[in-house]
Amino acid sequence: MTVHSSTIDADIDSLRGELTGSLATAGEPGYELAMPWNLAVPVRPLAVVAARDARDVVSTVRCAARTGLRVAVGRTGHGAVPIDDNVLFVHTGHLDSCVVDPETRTARLGAGVIWQDVVDAAAPHGLAPLCGSSTAVGVVGFLTGAGIGPLVRTFGLSSDHVLAFELVTGEGDILRVTADQHAELFWGLRGGKSTLGIVTAVEIDLMKISHFYGGALYFSGSDASAVAHAWLDLCADLPEHTSTSMALLQLPALPQVPPPLAGRFTVAIRFASVAEPDAAQALLAPMRAVAAPVIDAVGVLPYSAIGAVHADPTDPMPSHEFSCLTNRLTHAAVDSLLAVAGPESGSPQTVVELRLLGGALAREPQHRSAFCHRDAAFTLFTVGVPGHGALDKHARKVEQAMAPWSTGGALPNFAAGVEPERIARTYDEDTVHWLSALADEHDPSGVLRVGPVVRGIGGAPAAQGVIM
Repeated sequence: MTVHSSTIDADIDSLRGELTGSLATAGEPGYELAMPWNLAVPVRPLAVVAARDARDVVSTVRCAARTGLRVAVGRTGHGAVPIDDNVLFVHTGHLDSCVVDPETRTARLGAGVIWQDVVDAAAPHGLAPLCGSSTAVGVVGFLTGAGIGPLVRTFGLSSDHVLAFELVTGEGDILRVTADQHAELFWGLRGGKSTLGIVTAVEIDLMKISHFYGGALYFSGSDASAVAHAWLDLCADLPEHTSTSMALLQLPALPQVPPPLAGRFTVAIRFASVAEPDAAQALLAPMRAVAAPVIDAVGVLPYSAIGAVHADPTDPMPSHEFSCLTNRLTHAAVDSLLAVAGPESGSPQTVVELRLLGGALAREPQHRSAFCHRDAAFTLFTVGVPGHGALDKHARKVEQAMAPWSTGGALPNFAAGVEPERIARTYDEDTVHWLSALADEHDPSGVLRVGPVVRGIGGAPAAQGVIM
């Protein structure tokens, strides 16, 4: 813990008086807003600012600059990494404006909006946002991390459909950032996470989607090998109108877990398609034929049920996460994965997922971004509950098993981290150089040098922060 001077305490009290929102220190109501979704991560800032508008963010940034503190930002607490009491934490939950324009098929969203808010607001107009697998995640952290959603192969990265950002820089300036205004920041904000500032609002395109064919098939662990190999065959030449992933599951025996899945090893095949239902059903037919599902939850669904495809947990919990990217996989790769994470492996992981990429994701959009891995074929993700085995050691075992197919890269979202090695896996050298230069230009005092940000040529990040 850092011992703060009376001057800093006075500046914090002064900041409290400037805000339209509120400020809480440890023990005061509102401090709990900093609690991350991953309860295993220690997040203990000096104070929590519940911002009511962009000016509150400006005041916080300028206070930090005066006092030598730093500023982190968050909404739902997904993707948290440690922070301590040298940090002012801006919580964006009150920035909750969600305005859908059905004529232009766009939406303007405050940084406090979660994806389910947008899904529900767009649905009456037959429109849909390109959200992530969890609709309980905040829009901004997801979009600044590029955004890999259940329909990513059809529409590409969610960040490719951002029209504008409202941004507070490290110098306390409020900027409107588009492809034509501050174009260099527009490039970097789509994939650069919080490196270039604090986003207080975003404008996005909406897709004309009301329903889709999708959900998940769940199979017994005894069928894992047959299902996994059949799924890899499904992935070969899969049309762009369809996205899919496979998850090896060991879900706990809890009331919210369906009995056929609780406390046992199962395999989930996730599927989402905007093709005509008959065509999509025909694509999935080989998976239904390879073994009898213990649960078949695939059918025509309203887009408002998009979260059912992955059925991600919604309640905060402690977890350990790991992710990496792979090239095209072979059946030997499936065997290697099952050897370390299959039903007979003794794996301690709750989820081990392979998600098919490619399709529209692989093509450069109209406006280039800081996302660096459009050529990856799959993303591999593991998550487990601490205390259930040596999770980090096992995740490295999974990584080693998949090394012959690994690209060496990682996505900005998914497993969080601030280590230089993690940043180097996320961005190529040119992207590191330009993100770093832009950050130094717009935050010369390093107020936002917190979390997985790219600062200093070579990409060495700060040692603490939160990212979503």
